[in-house]
Amino acid sequence: MPVCFGTPSNYRKEVLTFEVVGFKGTYHTILGQPSYAKFMVVPNYTYLKLKMPGPNSVITVESTYEHAYDCDVKCIEYVKALVEAETLIVDLDRLGSEALDSKCCAETFEPTEAVKLVPVDPIYPDDRALRINTTLDIK
Repeated sequence: MPVCFGTPSNYRKEVLTFEVVGFKGTYHTILGQPSYAKFMVVPNYTYLKLKMPGPNSVITVESTYEHAYDCDVKCIEYVKALVEAETLIVDLDRLGSEALDSKCCAETFEPTEAVKLVPVDPIYPDDRALRINTTLDIK
């Protein structure tokens, strides 16, 4: 890909080869030693600046401490969100497999509250009956 640094009156343009990696991150690109060598960059991490020779004068690429801090905070938040999402996926998979393993059916249901049996047909009270909770609100 062609990469350009500088202003229209003083710029450097070089073609760089980037490797695409299969993990999620907050950075779109990371310039490493091959890029620095091609542009002849001198990085200064203390002042957050890259300096390189241009056709008319030195090209300076810089940032602020606030911007660097915001990027770090976003990176940390992104990683936390990824970890929480992965944990949630693992938990959902585990709960799904537990639900499939457990055998629940209507015959094994036992109410936890006090219930009253109400016959469906008063003529034949022993045939079928409804179970009604006796602690329900009147509302």
